[in-house]
Amino acid sequence: MTLDAGELAFLGAVIAAEANALESLRASIEGESSPHWCAALDLLNECRGHVVVSGMGKSGLVGQKISATLASLGQPSHVIHPADAVHGDLGRIRRGDVAILLSFSGETSEVVDLALILKADGIHRIGISSSGNSSLARACDAHIPLGNLVEACPHNLAPTASTTAMMAVGDALALALSRRRNFAADDFHKHHPGGMLGAGLRPVTEVLRFRVGDNLPCLSESLSVQEALSQAGSGRRAGAIMVVNESGKLSGIMTDGDLRRLLNERGANALTAPITQVMSRSPRALSSDALVRDAVRMVRERRIDEIPVVDDAGRPIGLIDVQDLISLRVISE
Repeated sequence: MTLDAGELAFLGAVIAAEANALESLRASIEGESSPHWCAALDLLNECRGHVVVSGMGKSGLVGQKISATLASLGQPSHVIHPADAVHGDLGRIRRGDVAILLSFSGETSEVVDLALILKADGIHRIGISSSGNSSLARACDAHIPLGNLVEACPHNLAPTASTTAMMAVGDALALALSRRRNFAADDFHKHHPGGMLGAGLRPVTEVLRFRVGDNLPCLSESLSVQEALSQAGSGRRAGAIMVVNESGKLSGIMTDGDLRRLLNERGANALTAPITQVMSRSPRALSSDALVRDAVRMVRERRIDEIPVVDDAGRPIGLIDVQDLISLRVISE
């Protein structure tokens, strides 16, 4: 079954409505909303406890994502349901915490009531709703207005454009906070030690299976192919031979694929050829401070299976094989 013209147009209209909401929000940052963003960011930056996020319904689901993003960027955060808060969970909020309260209408009673309770307890509050005149806005120290958005729903009922805008505000605040705190890639790695994100941020030197001086020989460019193969050994080895010049700097690499092509072209006589005639000169290499994600990018962009890793002087220290990246699950076969 295929989409008819009406369905295609409807899908496009939904995306356009949400894009318009984001564009309107972006424009507001450069206008009257700028002080509101500044006040919210200042409160977050001064937070020495947790950022507690709360909202009802779809706003509550958006709040879960905002809280997770803050935590991943180094700011401790957790979610509290506004109804549960007034039935015992207020004990999870302490002095030094900052609350982010979500309600597009700004009139959701459970969220507004929570804001007023937190105000009485001296907890700083950031509200996110459609209007700066909402009850939620008046109950908060800082408030970011989303504006009078039109939902993507044809009945202007189902939370769609409003939740997209709300999530974008959360992302913007979280990332601006991490920028203000100089949260670096190394810090991000500490919070993402698992999965593809964590693996991609590991230094390549941590995952080298083939290392010079261990199981990866560096051979002189003065050798023949036969001599190079003999010195490389017959046991388990890398899928490429590293070739260095008189200064010990990487000058080339001969892969198993290079050797197969040479044998197909010249037969047995190929083994007497100088390795300099076979190797790939000045191969692409990674520096010793490169990350696994840099290796992934090189494999995808250059379509190569072996990547030399060199020190600051250009001397080989190891070799990344595409199979190493597959075992890390950062690329697929």
